Formats: sequence, C-alpha cells, structure tokens
Amino acid sequence: MGKIFKTNVNNTFDFEIMNDDILNLDAVKTSDSHYHILRDNKPYKAEITNADFNNKTYQVKINNKTYNTNIYNELDLLIKEMGFAVGTTKHINSIKAPMPGLILEINVKVGQEVMEDAPLLILEAMKMENIITSPRDGIIKSVSVNKGDAVEKNQLLIEFE
Repeated sequence: MGKIFKTNVNNTFDFEIMNDDILNLDAVKTSDSHYHILRDNKPYKAEITNADFNNKTYQVKINNKTYNTNIYNELDLLIKEMGFAVGTTKHINSIKAPMPGLILEINVKVGQEVMEDAPLLILEAMKMENIITSPRDGIIKSVSVNKGDAVEKNQLLIEFE
C-alpha cells in the first residue's frame, strides 16, 4: 500500500492520488518546469508556473489552461489538523473581558512590549482571581480600564498594535 496525497484543484475538485499513480505516470521532463505527459494515448504539455512548497500550492498550466492546486500528504494533513501548519500566527488584536468582574491589577502600560502568555491583568470574578494573559507577542496600543473598575462581559480591556 502506497502513500496517499489529497489534492484540490481550483478550490472546486477534491481527489486522492496514490503513490502508485505517480510512479505509473507517463511523463517526461523536458526542462526545469516543463513536462510532456501521455495519458490514454493523448499527449499533454504541462508547465509548473508557480510553486510554493511551504503552503503546498502549485500553479500548473496544461495545454495552455491554468490550474491552481493544493497537494497534501498524510503528515501535512495531520500537522494542519493539530494547528501547527507553517505560517500560522495568532491575529488577536484586543482582549475583552471573558466575564463580568472587577479589575484588581494591571501589569502593562501603553507602548509596552509583551510576550505571549505574559500576565496582562487580574480580573476578580465570582470571588476568584483570574489572570488574563497575552495571546501573542505584541505591543500594547491601549488599556481601556483602570485598577478598581467594574467590567461587563465582552468589554474591551486591552488593544494590541
């Protein structure tokens, strides 16, 4: 049993390609990016016009028609499923109160650079102290509350640049 590659073409067609299909492909490389392919006794002229290996995206021109493809192997799919895909970053630009409460302490100020998981403030809710930490590395753009303020759920607390 060979490897399986999940393939998407033009964000429309999804199919699987087996490793054996690739090995049995009648293709001849004619230059760095050009190929001559024979399938069912029909010739095809293929060219890889753009390749982004990190994002697994390829643009292929076959007989002068362009196709945008994504090709993933089993490891790529597992990495993506676990949330560890290359180039993924957190784009959280604000912190809102997760629940109503009282601001007990603020550990940051405007312009301060913070690292992911750094404590930003302490919110008391239901007689418990909740440490609100930074979801990402960044610079504090604004602090919308003060020590001792009562806040409502989803109220803006801190914004990042």
